[in-house]
Amino acid sequence: GPMVTGSAELSSLAAQLEEIVRRVSDVADLLVADGRSDVAADLFEVERSLATAARRLDTTRRTLG
Repeated sequence: GPMVTGSAELSSLAAQLEEIVRRVSDVADLLVADGRSDVAADLFEVERSLATAARRLDTTRRTLG
């Protein structure tokens, strides 16, 4: 039914979001290594925000069933 489909879609979105979090972190790490800690700090903030969103999405998915 629709709830199963919604849960599957949210699961797929959560996985994609987790991949984006990892990629943002990787870029930030490269910037630190390149001496651009100023820019990396902004990306680490983005990473934290996206990780929070990913956790919230996962919680919502689990609530949905």
